[in-house]
Amino acid sequence: MKRKLFLMSFGIGAMMLAANHANAQSRNCAAHEAVVERLADRYGESRKSIGLGSDNSVVEVFASDTTGSWTIVVTKPGGPTCLVAAGQSFQTVSDALPDTDQGT
Repeated sequence: MKRKLFLMSFGIGAMMLAANHANAQSRNCAAHEAVVERLADRYGESRKSIGLGSDNSVVEVFASDTTGSWTIVVTKPGGPTCLVAAGQSFQTVSDALPDTDQGT
């Protein structure tokens, strides 16, 4: 349980960092369609989650159920899609929220 919570926290933290570092990764940027196609063709990855950053950037996580590879990309409004992180051992988790009710 703690491992799953850690992995989930790590993923959320990575997404927040990814949104802030997209500008520094300009050499890893292309049109969204080209990035999605390359991730599918080369790594067998498909989109697993999507979110909106505080600066209206779209943050997406792509992963392969077969190989466990994963990639986080960020798309700024009107801009290209940039790769910001990648790795191995992707797992899908669905943990329940902890009970924070301190009442009766």
